[in-house]
Amino acid sequence: MPGQLTLLDAPSLWYRAFHGVPESVTAPDGSPVNAVRGTIDLVARIVKDTRPARLVACLDLDWRPQFRVAAVPSYKAHRLAENGAEAEPESLAPQVAVLLEVLDAVGLAVVGAEGHEADDVLGTLSARETGAVDVVSGDRDMFQLVRDDGPVRVLYAVERLKPYGEAEVAAKYGIPGTGYAEYAVLRGDPSDGLPGVKGVGDKTAAALVACFGTVEGILAALDAGTEDGFPAGARAKLEAARDYLAVAPAVTRTVRDLPIPELDDALPRIPRDPERLVALSDRWGLDSPLDRLLAALEVAHSG
Repeated sequence: MPGQLTLLDAPSLWYRAFHGVPESVTAPDGSPVNAVRGTIDLVARIVKDTRPARLVACLDLDWRPQFRVAAVPSYKAHRLAENGAEAEPESLAPQVAVLLEVLDAVGLAVVGAEGHEADDVLGTLSARETGAVDVVSGDRDMFQLVRDDGPVRVLYAVERLKPYGEAEVAAKYGIPGTGYAEYAVLRGDPSDGLPGVKGVGDKTAAALVACFGTVEGILAALDAGTEDGFPAGARAKLEAARDYLAVAPAVTRTVRDLPIPELDDALPRIPRDPERLVALSDRWGLDSPLDRLLAALEVAHSG
């Protein structure tokens, strides 16, 4: 189906909602529903403001994929609980289950891919789309998906859904607009346990990406003995990090070719399952946010 496609980085959004809405927001039985209500309200705002024709919520089916851990063992290791699962607030997982039920009853498409993160689903769906795409995320790594053709832009949840295209990414980081994944390899990302190249900070990383484009381009320049384009002292630091540079791109770059089937992703005008939605609303006290979401769906379909 043609038309504007909006892709939601669902885990990023519900984590932001969980931490942005007080846990004192509860269902009639006292259960926290702060993440549920906050996420529904954010989706309503996105739909109302951008009026997409299609929308997909993308999920982590593996929050710490083995192929990324094999490349860089420290990847997200600081987030591991004692049982090897992801350490997360106790009240969040039950809320995610409720939220997914609500999205299904509304009729919004939800998809994940075995062994992969939501990042990879976002990467695949945006890469195969020929029309306009909005990627909604609070994760800077998604800046790598922007491209002027299409176009693909990121609505950055950390900055109140500020839109980022190639020009905005270039202005913010001093890199080619599509080069964020390469930049992240070099400077590192403590939030993901990605160490980066020792001694290479933001400015040096930006200069290297601006000059050589990719990590492979940097390694080729090292192999060729090229001196031009390397900030003072950077060449030796990169030589010492060759083993890391050979594998780290697998961590930062999204997969773009997952075998995700065609989706029924048309934005619904009315709920798919009204009776179940009413039951969920009554059970969890969601009347107000669901009213706002349903109103937003009407606005999106009003032309």
